[in-house]
Amino acid sequence: MIKLLSRLPWAALYAFSAFLYFLAYYVVRHRRHVIREQLEKVFPAFTAAQREDIHRQFLRNFCDVMVELLKSVSMDEADMRRRMRVTNGELARRYLDAGQSIMFMTSHQGNWEWLLHGVTLQLGYPVDAAYKPLHDQWAEKLMLKVRSRFGARLVPAKELLADFFRRRGVVRAIGMNADQAPVSTDQRYWTQFLGQDTAFYIGAEQIARATRLPILYAHVKRVRRGFYEVQFLPLWDGRESIGPNEVTERYARACEVHVLESPADWLWSYRRWRLKKPLYGSD
Repeated sequence: MIKLLSRLPWAALYAFSAFLYFLAYYVVRHRRHVIREQLEKVFPAFTAAQREDIHRQFLRNFCDVMVELLKSVSMDEADMRRRMRVTNGELARRYLDAGQSIMFMTSHQGNWEWLLHGVTLQLGYPVDAAYKPLHDQWAEKLMLKVRSRFGARLVPAKELLADFFRRRGVVRAIGMNADQAPVSTDQRYWTQFLGQDTAFYIGAEQIARATRLPILYAHVKRVRRGFYEVQFLPLWDGRESIGPNEVTERYARACEVHVLESPADWLWSYRRWRLKKPLYGSD
């Protein structure tokens, strides 16, 4: 059924996206309280109408991402390359061509699901992506099949470091999404992000330091409906002497800039600030 639906023309799928938006905003009121609360925290100077405009556009974009994910089940390589274009892949290939594996940190901006496909197809090197296994076996199998259909290799996040050393002879790019709240670990870094005390995962930085992997930030920009661009931004070259958590801080700043540039493209339905910073010390 999923394969059949994925073969519908784009016009039909985007009509379905409009229907999903109607359900999400007017009927189900998808995570309305969470979205409004977070927009009010980040944009207190905006009017209620301005924040509601972001809310509506975010849901429209989110529904588009869902149908685009469905479409990726049957898209061919040429169409994916055309719709998710890497603008400066030479920045990553400079390391890879020299025999140096790299890590790229991502965020839930634009179409984060297509990001893996676009990079895998255009980088010219193997791509491993960290992921959190799902409890439902059917959903896990489907997710792995969809995300790996253009050649990406999915690795459980907790096994990523061990997997790197097992296959250290393979020159590759390793992707990690790092803009979610680190609720499953006590190892976190606190900083100001979008005006809020925010905890970040430090796993990506820890792995990169242990392996001396250069780190790039992969930013996804929506060009127009169904078309995106990926731009790599350097965070650490693997050799520069920096203090603890500096890479994570640089990631937070880069991510913040792009959220403020295009707020409707970030994942506002995820409860980003569920963790509260401790009054004394850090956790």
